[in-house]
Amino acid sequence: MYLLCVSLIVLVAVLMCLIVLIQNSKGGGLAAGFASSNQIMGVRKTTDFLEKATWTLAALMVVISVVAAYSLPSRKVVDSFDASEVYETSAPAAETPALPVE
Repeated sequence: MYLLCVSLIVLVAVLMCLIVLIQNSKGGGLAAGFASSNQIMGVRKTTDFLEKATWTLAALMVVISVVAAYSLPSRKVVDSFDASEVYETSAPAAETPALPVE
């Protein structure tokens, strides 16, 4: 589930980058070229569509990010640790005498 969310976030981010690049900026932009060749939608309707698409993708990214945070895989603690091992004390190992240096 987590990998699916991450994949969707990457896809939404790429789509958002493309939508933002297409939008009409103050100095023109790529939207002007699309609007002039496409007479089905006027310039104003194209701008409205691109703005709604940007807000929708942004909201979708936030929602998917929250879902990904809740579905983050957690590290499972291996229950091989036995509490009785803590209380067991063993006799210290006998120290071996150091060998004389020649």
